[in-house]
Amino acid sequence: MTILDKIIAEKRQEVARREAETPLATLQKAPLFTRPVLSARAALTAAGSSGIIAEFKRRSPSKGVINGTAEAGATTAGYVAAGAACLSVLTDEPFFGGTPDDLRAARAACPHTPILRKDFIISAYQLAEARALGADLVLLIAACLTPAEMVQLSKYAHELGLEVLLEVHDEAELHRHLANSVDLVGVNNRNLATFATDVHTSTRLASLIPSTFVKVAESGLQHAGTILALRQAGYQGFLIGETFMKTPDPAAALASLVAELSGPVSAS
Repeated sequence: MTILDKIIAEKRQEVARREAETPLATLQKAPLFTRPVLSARAALTAAGSSGIIAEFKRRSPSKGVINGTAEAGATTAGYVAAGAACLSVLTDEPFFGGTPDDLRAARAACPHTPILRKDFIISAYQLAEARALGADLVLLIAACLTPAEMVQLSKYAHELGLEVLLEVHDEAELHRHLANSVDLVGVNNRNLATFATDVHTSTRLASLIPSTFVKVAESGLQHAGTILALRQAGYQGFLIGETFMKTPDPAAALASLVAELSGPVSAS
């Protein structure tokens, strides 16, 4: 059993518990459920946008604890001040140390910035939950879903007003799961079997993603030169978490990267 298999098995039990505790009808009455949704597509493609989706992440299965003391509201507010175009907040607790309260805190602290709910979404309930928590964008991971499930969930996300980021890891997933019911396509450079990262994965898949989708590179993005090269390849979004969160001041780390992206940079 892979780590992804373990995560999904745990997620099914977790979602069942939460749905029993908080039925869909209760989610639909949440104050944030009907708030106007912010567009991540617009934020990433706006003139002068940094393109950076700055992520709040406490830990991961591969790295263990990355930052056990950061607070979601303060960290995400710092990200926005430092130039983040969008935010990503982990809400998976068993494997990433995130909670729904982290997303609520980020939403309260950053009312005008699009936020991605980063989780392993396997059911329509989680999409409604994302809407109730104040998310604008949801992640659908190809490796967790059949193509039919991906289409079903992405269409329901759109019914809720949410944008959809489809995450793929290779050509096969892109070919099987790409559909008009997603808005952004993310290429995760991290191998799910080995957890090794290779940014050439994004480079290799860039030309295979139609220009109608906003392209997002994920994982292993540490240097300004890498991001500039990926921009040349057609990417407009760059999901970065660990690079910032492993530092004492994640917002300062982001500000430094934004400054590098604005000036002369040598490739790394």
